[in-house]
Formats: sequence, structure tokens, C-alpha cells
Amino acid sequence: MKKILNTLIVGVALITLAACGGTNETATSGTASKTGNQLEAIKEKGEIVVGTSADFAPFEFHAMIDGKDTVVGADIDMMNEIGKELGVNVKVTDMDFDAILAALEQGQVDVAVAGISATEERKQSFDFSENYFVPEQKILVKKDSVAELNSVDSLDGKKVGAQKGSIQETVVKDQLTDSQLVSLPKVPNLIVELQQGSIDALVLESAVADSYAAQNDDIVVADVELESSDDDAYAIVLPKGSTELQEVLNEQIKAMQENGQLDEFLQKNTDLANENASK
Repeated sequence: MKKILNTLIVGVALITLAACGGTNETATSGTASKTGNQLEAIKEKGEIVVGTSADFAPFEFHAMIDGKDTVVGADIDMMNEIGKELGVNVKVTDMDFDAILAALEQGQVDVAVAGISATEERKQSFDFSENYFVPEQKILVKKDSVAELNSVDSLDGKKVGAQKGSIQETVVKDQLTDSQLVSLPKVPNLIVELQQGSIDALVLESAVADSYAAQNDDIVVADVELESSDDDAYAIVLPKGSTELQEVLNEQIKAMQENGQLDEFLQKNTDLANENASK
């Protein structure tokens, strides 16, 4: 999910995920410092506020944990691990995807983590960590359409969905040039549109596409190859000039890649998302 964000936040559901204490509670605010040293400011207040859009399983999504609606996911586990290393709590602010970067720019969150790619345009306004995941792009279709929609050309004239402001919008525009793009803010809404036949196909990152296909018997991943590149890779977004924080995040991402934690987080949350959907 990647985006060019202009929309101001209309409503923000703030969920506290205590990385050190392991508790979850609702919070009312979480304003990031806009002073020079972002790392020092985070340590001083004892928490890092993370902006995300929790409709992107297995990276960030809602699940019932001990009877409570909780934001979980591979990205959340990664940030909780980083919070432990920093010695601070982690607060997660759940919002529409196309509001996240605006919230970061306004100092309402400290970092943004939601399957966001470090595009050249975004680098003009924000700093980024090293990439922590390189996705493939896949197409979801209804099961009864899979024989018909089996190539890029077969999608000519078809309505193809993508999350508003995401890199998948660009994929549709650049690679499915003769299709009709349909953009919505939330992935679950796009899934419903696909199931109801309002759109013919939906472009998603591979892990997300596989998760939704596993959860829904009537949709499948189409046998259509799309181009993917390292430019689509996910990174943590930071305010411009967050050099010290950026260095620490890069160290932690490298360590988690080398010890296999990031792969573990992805598998764990894929299983959780599928289990949660089956209940």
C-alpha cells in the first residue's frame, strides 16, 4: 500500500499496544514531537506513536485478543520489537490509509507503518528506514471468473479495484492500461465490491491477496503476472531529518531480517488472520 496523501484525518481510533508491558488499552491522543532529535523526543515521552491502517492483513488488521478488538499484524509485531529495544511503549493509531502521511507531517504520529513504499515523490517530504519487505503484486477475482480473467489483456475494459492512494493504483494505471480503475479507502470494502460483482478484479500485495483468498471461498488469486520491483518495497516512514531514529530503526530491521523474526511475524499473523476469519 503506498500513497500520495492529501486528506486530513477525519476520525482516528487510537489503540494502545504496550510493547513493554504487553497490555492493550484505548487512548485519546498521541502527539509526536516535531523537535530536532526525534529519537530523544520519543525516549523522553516513553512511547512511540505509530500511524497505520489496520485493514491490510497480515501486516496490520483487527483481531479479537482476550475478548478485545485489537490491532495486530506483522508490522505491529515489528514495531513492538523496536519499542522494546528503545525501552518505550508502542501506541498504534488506526486511520484511513490516505490520511497517514498527513498525520505524520502534522506531528500526530511519530512514524508511519502500513505497507508504504519509499517513492521518490515521498522522499521529498519524508525520511524512510531501510526496506523490510519486498512484495509481489497479485490480482484477486471471483472464483467463477478465474477461467475468463487469466491475462492482462483479459482485463481490458474491466473494472479493477485498488486501495485509494496505494501503489496498487499505480500498478493498475501503468500495467492494466485499458481497464477502469476503481479506488476505495479500505481493502475490506474492495473485497465486498469484488464479491458483489461491482468490480471484476482487485490488485493487492501478494501476502494480503493470499490472506483474503484463504478467508473467502468465492475469490481466488488469478493466474495473471504483474511486474514488481524493489521500488514497491515497504519501509517505515519518518519525519524529515530524523537521522538518529532512522539509524536505530535500520539497525533493528537488519537484526530482525538476519535472525528470521520478520519472516516469523509474517507467518504468525497470516495464520492469525485466517483463523480469525474462520470464526
